[in-house]
Amino acid sequence: MPTPPEILARRATRDSRFLRVEEVDLAFSNGARRTFERLTASGMGAVFIVPMADRDTVLLVREYGAGLDRYELGLPKGRIDPGETALEAANRELQEEVGFAARKLTPLAMLSLLPAYMTHKAQVVLAEGLYAQRRPGDEPEPLDVVPWKLSELHLLLARDDVTEGRSIAALFIAREYLEGKFRPKESSC
Repeated sequence: MPTPPEILARRATRDSRFLRVEEVDLAFSNGARRTFERLTASGMGAVFIVPMADRDTVLLVREYGAGLDRYELGLPKGRIDPGETALEAANRELQEEVGFAARKLTPLAMLSLLPAYMTHKAQVVLAEGLYAQRRPGDEPEPLDVVPWKLSELHLLLARDDVTEGRSIAALFIAREYLEGKFRPKESSC
């Protein structure tokens, strides 16, 4: 395995409400030097929740995605607020977006988004033992909740409105976990 490059310097270049652009000067083990730009996430990270209504039924949400200018079907998700653990954030977001809370929350995996350009990571959390519990959220409109069978995941992938890669990865991870084929690493949630 190659030796990671040494970080020589970091500079903030531009900010928005959610992301900061940072320049990073790197020295690689072969002597090459480069400056990369990366987006650094603000806050404590994010969660993707896989809410299971039963052993085979996951609850998805249909939400407007401004980046693609269309509605996407995917998992409920959200930022971890200051002072919250990932599991607390998952249960809060589940209540805000789906109208359920979970009796059992299991951290499954950590996913990144564009690791060559972004520092953002999201914890995948399996939510089981759901019960009705709604909290007000920050969504500008109510989200449609769409039940889907994990056993029909192949049909979900064929849809034009299912393109969010972390939702797709999280669904596969959850299915493999529920089938006993995957065991998560120890987590610090």
